[in-house]
Amino acid sequence: MLDFDGTIGDTQHLIVSTMQKTLARLHLPARSAEECKKMIGLPLKQTFTHLIEMSDEMGDLCADTYRRIFDEDNCPGVVPLFPHVIATIKTLKERGNTLTIASSRSTATLMQFVHEMHLEPYISLVLSCDDITHPKPHPETALITLQRTGFPAEEAIVVGDSQYDILMGRNAGCATVGVSYGNGTVEELIQAGADHIIDDFAKLINLV
Repeated sequence: MLDFDGTIGDTQHLIVSTMQKTLARLHLPARSAEECKKMIGLPLKQTFTHLIEMSDEMGDLCADTYRRIFDEDNCPGVVPLFPHVIATIKTLKERGNTLTIASSRSTATLMQFVHEMHLEPYISLVLSCDDITHPKPHPETALITLQRTGFPAEEAIVVGDSQYDILMGRNAGCATVGVSYGNGTVEELIQAGADHIIDDFAKLINLV
């Protein structure tokens, strides 16, 4: 199970800039890039309600505004793959592994990235925030993935860059691998209980 943002695709700059533009457009207090970065991995509405104290209605407005700005700025090619992602995924697939994506991103933008990055031939299942009721770190996304692919938890690995990915995997009984090049810190990944931490996606080959 692979997370997308911060694990496969380098969306950090686009996400942070869109969050900051959203706050500005709605005349909300500004937040630094570092403060916004720490919210990545949460469901969209929660990235704002955790960032600034606000009403539930304002949280919904932030999410809607974010989506509009994101669609305006998300031009083809603006989000690059992290190094060695395609080669590693291809190798893992050729070795008989089943690869899935488990993301907090919406289906529309997630599938857009999967298509633009030519990931379809290698990915057997894609789950987004639209497919579940309880977001990460709740294990629902991982449990649905296991159910649909037919694998027991002890044969599955969750790979992600944030504490939410690691906690989701652990809560589902899966092994976990944290990537240190994404949005989370090594300290957060360790504290969440990652079984392994890698600084290059290619190192995943030796852990599977």
